[in-house]
Amino acid sequence: MSPALVLFGIVAAIVVVAIVKTAVIVPQKTAYIIERLGRYRCTLEAGFHILVPFFDRVAYKHTLKEQAIDVPPQECITKDNIAVSVDGILYMQVMDPAKASYGIGNYLFATTQLAQTTMRSEMGKLDLDRSFEERTSINAAVVAAVDKASDPWGIKVTRYEIKNITPPKTIRDAMEKQMRAEREKRAMIAESEGERQAKINRAEGEKQEAINLSEGERQRKINEAEGRAREILLVAEAQAEGIRKVAEAIKSDGGLESVNMQLAQQYLTQFGNLAKTNNTMIIPSDLANVAGVIKACTTIVQQGGGK
Repeated sequence: MSPALVLFGIVAAIVVVAIVKTAVIVPQKTAYIIERLGRYRCTLEAGFHILVPFFDRVAYKHTLKEQAIDVPPQECITKDNIAVSVDGILYMQVMDPAKASYGIGNYLFATTQLAQTTMRSEMGKLDLDRSFEERTSINAAVVAAVDKASDPWGIKVTRYEIKNITPPKTIRDAMEKQMRAEREKRAMIAESEGERQAKINRAEGEKQEAINLSEGERQRKINEAEGRAREILLVAEAQAEGIRKVAEAIKSDGGLESVNMQLAQQYLTQFGNLAKTNNTMIIPSDLANVAGVIKACTTIVQQGGGK
């Protein structure tokens, strides 16, 4: 082989290696930090790029996607001196790759530690019972503190979520007993309220029933009184009508003679009945003068008719 071919082969190999080393393809949502001779030169975004051989190199690679970082469990002391274990998830995103590369050595570790220390501080401000209710405010406080501290690092903290707040077993047992007692208390209150309402309903029903019965009795008596009054009125009107008819009959032709005959018959009938029912009988002195009795009665009838 001639020296010229060997030289050409060496040059070709060097060119291929240089192209491979200097040609860079950056994926989507990714950023590469380029250093030239150890100093920051530029940030490469998604696409195809050519570097200067032997001078430029890729120093850091950052993903620009939002990342979820698991914050390990840690012991926190609440305001009422109870140790609880708290863990969570921190969501963050690289906004400035250059700051993330040179602003701090390991931004993932730093933000995790900052979230833990902030969580311990926030839990120390609350009692255990309130810590379960104030999760939203605790999350917001952690996000605000970590985001402010990580701003020089080119990191944006979007949110933080508490996964678990785990108190000691003794505290959990006491809380369970308290919850059971509270449920039993609510059940007893609900039962007593039901009984109270039932008694009120029964009393209202009995009261309404008594009112209805008294109203019915009152209406019945009113109806009976009105009926009796109507009956008396009708009897009186019938008697008055009868008397008027008798008076009209007496004034008619032959009416007086009919009255005399009727009175004589009634006189004799009643006198005979008196003799049958009594052992002792008082006989009028003018018993034989039946015609005189009838005449006296006729005179009274005529006077009544005249009036």
